Amino acid sequence: MSNFAPKFKDMQLNLKEIGTATMVLFAVIDIVGNIPIVIKLRNRAGHINSAKASVIAAVVMVLFLFVGESILKLIGINVNEFAVAGAFILFFIALEMILGITLFKDDGSSPDVASIFPLAFPMLAGPGTLTTLLSLRAEYSMENVIVAVIINVIIIFAVLKTSAKLQRILGKNGISIIQKVFGVILLAIAVKLFTSNIQELFN
Repeated sequence: MSNFAPKFKDMQLNLKEIGTATMVLFAVIDIVGNIPIVIKLRNRAGHINSAKASVIAAVVMVLFLFVGESILKLIGINVNEFAVAGAFILFFIALEMILGITLFKDDGSSPDVASIFPLAFPMLAGPGTLTTLLSLRAEYSMENVIVAVIINVIIIFAVLKTSAKLQRILGKNGISIIQKVFGVILLAIAVKLFTSNIQELFN
């Protein structure tokens, strides 16, 4: 018991670290910008399980925070290669949003499947988010990053839960405009994720 006490005492939360990590993750996850994609997925699948998507995204993020880099090394993939692969997925999702086309085959997936892929992964807990977590882990205490993840998951759940209301408020034309605008933003993020990591691979 005495050996455990010092370790427990060392686990102190830092509000500044939590706040910074929360804002960084919020910007990378960009759940507000993903609202048009969420609506599109819900229309395609018929329903999105907000709680399931949020919990799975949280589990993926926390697990990757602890063992992600080790798993990637085990299968012979580094973080940069992982990010480049994810950039391609984001790129094609962005093209769907901008051009109004369907690149991902609609295989009649159930709401549960759609809640996991592509919503929980790679949209919410995607390559950008996971690589960001590794960067935050190097700078901040583990417990502070985990709290930041939890805060973002709560925000994700709230947005997913209210997406239907937002769709009614914005209307079809409003959703279409927002979808194309955020499609361009997502495309830019995909390009940035690709170029920054492809350079690291060649270097």
